[in-house]
Amino acid sequence: MIGIDKINFFTPNTYIDLVKLAKHRGIDPDKFTVGIGQSKMAVPTITQDTVSMGANAAFPILDKEDLEKIELVVVGTESGIDESKSSSAFIHQLLEIQPFAKSFEIKQACYGATAGLMMARDYIKTHPGKKALVIGSDISRYGLNTSGEVTQGAGAIAMVISENPKILAIEDTSVSMTENIFDFWRPNYSDTAIVDGKFSNEAYVKFFNQLWVEFANQTNYSLSDFKAFCFHLPYTKMGKKALLPLLENESEETKETLLKHYELSTEYTRNIGNIYTGSLYLSLMSLLDSSEHSLKANDLIGLFSYGSGAVAEIFSGRLVEGFEKQLLNSTRQELISKRQSLSIEAYETIFNKELPKTDGIHPLDESEFDNALFYLSSISNHERHYKKRQ
Repeated sequence: MIGIDKINFFTPNTYIDLVKLAKHRGIDPDKFTVGIGQSKMAVPTITQDTVSMGANAAFPILDKEDLEKIELVVVGTESGIDESKSSSAFIHQLLEIQPFAKSFEIKQACYGATAGLMMARDYIKTHPGKKALVIGSDISRYGLNTSGEVTQGAGAIAMVISENPKILAIEDTSVSMTENIFDFWRPNYSDTAIVDGKFSNEAYVKFFNQLWVEFANQTNYSLSDFKAFCFHLPYTKMGKKALLPLLENESEETKETLLKHYELSTEYTRNIGNIYTGSLYLSLMSLLDSSEHSLKANDLIGLFSYGSGAVAEIFSGRLVEGFEKQLLNSTRQELISKRQSLSIEAYETIFNKELPKTDGIHPLDESEFDNALFYLSSISNHERHYKKRQ
């Protein structure tokens, strides 16, 4: 039995209220809060990036044994900080993981962390007694006053993968699908993504439907076997668009259970926004952290991972006895509740800040807003330097 032993997320200390943003942009707030189901959006300072957010997500769940037994560090991201060097090399150092570990980065839009999870599962199978750290860390960025502005966000998730996991045991059967499409992409020369929103929504639903048929064929599962289905959520209404058509022929009990748990799985996304590679696992934590779920040990959870461009996967896992004792729900909810709400002016100022592209020493100070443990402190000779706050 291999799966998620520990899990956590991090999001920056600053956010913009989307009702405030809608009014400033001259848009009906219901388009944001009801239409796509978003309330708040994380806004990262220039001192928070893929590396610092990933380290901040992982640090609280790692103990001495983890640091000694982790042999694989994988970061899924589409917000990489270097075209050659992986963010995982930085994170490996910041977390003080034992030196004889392999560390690298995976890119396939929002699917990257799931690719890392599956790779970690296979690694543990052939390396009994060892552990892996899988991180999904991203900044979703489309630009101010653009159609995609409201679906931005920032954050990271971290998972320790091991034998005899304490939270979720991943089942062996999973089904993936790849198709070369242009629903969302970001050329090397662009700081913001290019997206065909309508096409991307259609592709997401199509991938889910086709994968579900194949997954059901291979596993003989029906939706009634599941107590919850968690989705990659670029915004909270997206997964529901894919799930509802499949529920039409299900019993009222199945519909009620899956829809109730779906809504619980969207709460963190509603208040953070799109975190790309970490989104599916943010959904899982939102569900498990809720005091309103009716989940228990051995319940079957479905998971749908989608990365534009496009690669998707459906897999499943069973909750482990005592899983609720392994969660950091109060700590995570405190992280969200104690964030600073930005004014429109502060939000746009933070958004427009750019890192220097010339040589030299460039200390970065965002202490007015950024109180995270790990942060980007300076750039010197084109080298990024991070600090751990005392």
